[in-house]
Amino acid sequence: MPAEYPCHRIGQAARLSGVSPANIRYYEREGLLPEGARADNRYRLYTDAEVHRLRFVRLCRAMDMSLPEVRALLALDAQGAPAPHAACATLDEHLEHVRTRLQELRALERALKELRGRCDGTGAQCQVIEALHRRADAEPVPQPLATVRRHV
Repeated sequence: MPAEYPCHRIGQAARLSGVSPANIRYYEREGLLPEGARADNRYRLYTDAEVHRLRFVRLCRAMDMSLPEVRALLALDAQGAPAPHAACATLDEHLEHVRTRLQELRALERALKELRGRCDGTGAQCQVIEALHRRADAEPVPQPLATVRRHV
């Protein structure tokens, strides 16, 4: 049997790739996995190459890459011999996203530590809940979504 013969049903493809069946279907809808062969019973069958592609997607997603970033890398891969260092641009953009997210997470850590410092376990009452209420009251009121006027 040739290596490209579609032989894996979705459950087996999920086990071999580490991607859940629900995510496999989602990746198909999103175009990360091409629509492929179906057995006579209409079950979708996956080739070894498609299972490998699912592993590739899973690895990229585990590195917190967005679907457009994964799509860009897959497109470069499909070109066969991509321009030198073409994938680096996608990775550079993702690195910027990661650096921004790290800054946001550090700010969140500081805010949580400050909030946690409001209750050291020695007082009669914990001030964490009250501090959260004060912060909630200090938040700006969100602007209402623009309403669409309908003419009847």
